[in-house]
Amino acid sequence: MYVWFRLAKMIATAKSRGAYRMGGESRLSFRCLPSDIDPNMHMNNARYMMIADVGRIDMFIRGRMMGLRRSRGWIPMMGGVQTVFLREIRLWRRFDLISSIETWEGREVLGLHRFVLDSGETAALTMTTAGVYDRRNRRFVEIDEVVQALGVPVGKRAPSEAERAFMASHAGLRALART
Repeated sequence: MYVWFRLAKMIATAKSRGAYRMGGESRLSFRCLPSDIDPNMHMNNARYMMIADVGRIDMFIRGRMMGLRRSRGWIPMMGGVQTVFLREIRLWRRFDLISSIETWEGREVLGLHRFVLDSGETAALTMTTAGVYDRRNRRFVEIDEVVQALGVPVGKRAPSEAERAFMASHAGLRALART
């Protein structure tokens, strides 16, 4: 079951949380519900991905990407994801999802989602790669072009060593999938 109620709440409150700028953070608060857990009474690994979706959509809405979707037919598309689990999120536990667009290179944008317990400890960390697909022209858009279209000056930083390793791993897995 998808996280429809959480998605609806995020959309309803997006304006009150202000604009999102690349390099900034989106922070959403949640509680681990009975629909989130597995037989071990902690959050199911698939639920992390669904909740990270809510964080990504929050950044897209508040970052005005949805306007480009309507005006240019550009749609954000996930490329890959890698998650590490450090602490469990048990039933009824409060946690925050802190999402950010870290950097980009060419047509690939790197995102980060931290699941932070109410104690301040990181429970899980998810790194994502995504792109923006131009449906009209059937191509992936250079992220610099997306940033320019958004009209918000953003300083881009070079990917870190860990981010480059993730990008290389993702590219290798994508190549394997195509064979």
